[in-house]
Amino acid sequence: MTSRYPLVPLGEILALDLDQVSVDTSATYKMVGVYSFGRGLFRREPVEGNRTSYRHFYRLHSRHIVMSQLFGWEGALALSSEEFSGEFVSPQFPTFVCDEFRLNRQFLGWAMRQPGFWADLGTRTSGMGDRRRTLTPDSLFQSAIPLPPIDEQRRISAKLHVIEEGVTRARLLKQSVNVQLSEFIASAHVQSSRGRTVRMAEMLSLKEVRLPVESGQSYPQVGIRGFGGGLFAKAAVSLSETTYRFFHLLHEDDFVVSQVKGWEGAVAVCDRTYAGLFASPEYRTFACNPDMLNPRYWSFIVRTEWFQGFLKQLSRGQGARRERLRPEMLLNLDLPVPRLADQLRLLPTFELVERLRSEDITEELDAILPAALDSALNGRL
Repeated sequence: MTSRYPLVPLGEILALDLDQVSVDTSATYKMVGVYSFGRGLFRREPVEGNRTSYRHFYRLHSRHIVMSQLFGWEGALALSSEEFSGEFVSPQFPTFVCDEFRLNRQFLGWAMRQPGFWADLGTRTSGMGDRRRTLTPDSLFQSAIPLPPIDEQRRISAKLHVIEEGVTRARLLKQSVNVQLSEFIASAHVQSSRGRTVRMAEMLSLKEVRLPVESGQSYPQVGIRGFGGGLFAKAAVSLSETTYRFFHLLHEDDFVVSQVKGWEGAVAVCDRTYAGLFASPEYRTFACNPDMLNPRYWSFIVRTEWFQGFLKQLSRGQGARRERLRPEMLLNLDLPVPRLADQLRLLPTFELVERLRSEDITEELDAILPAALDSALNGRL
């Protein structure tokens, strides 16, 4: 990052601070880890003292800065807090404290969340390959950050906190808008049905094109994300890489249902992007009756929480133990459905809603905080 302020090695303003605690075989330890990419601390599974090879752990305090020696180079550094005080990290997570007269903890927290900072740490690791690279405390101390006067650090930190709150609100607003747009689609669908209920067997029919898995052939695969997330491409497989003896060939406008995860919304209408790819026998495919159901219209409905609620009711049990969503279960479902003319009337509106819902502002939001920090370090914030 560019700055008008001097670069100061962290070894001048940061010190190792290890509260080492010997492992008691009769005790249980609440453990903490560090997310990569500047995402903070998280709680891990507790460890029983008689089930670890470590002879000591480090106890966290709210004043600590925590670094993962294995993944610090990809942003696994974080500020501790009162929330994690008194819990433990393994010896792979050294802890540090700031020189409070020269370095504001929150300012350091902002600096540690910058990709440029991680890239610099990456040049200071030892070992070969991403999974073997380690970052020592001395390596961290050699890294330098721009260092304004302490009062300016506090001012910058406070400004960035306000900006971060705004970014968080924008993300939540985008999520809320997407939920409301989905609810609008479901509401328009039900109202346009005007009390008309149709059995799914009248609108859909099982249509599966089974191709045997043959030696020397490659079969590019698809998967289905849950909760209306749609289809996605997977790697191709060959005969030696699967126990399946056949795959289903997908066609445009097929309605594809995961028998295993259909209850959590793993259903989708195939578009031309995925036509010609293959699905495992765990995915069942259906054709839409052209006199009753428009496939494009149906693709919007199956993504709504309203429709996914029906799928949950069909599949009994709890969580991962729910029964598979078999074709006969789906085809016996009675559902409010508008007539085909009404579906076609609503379709342009749904397509407009989809454009609003799919507009991605993630990259723009991700860029705001790094840009604001760069502006702050150059006296423009």
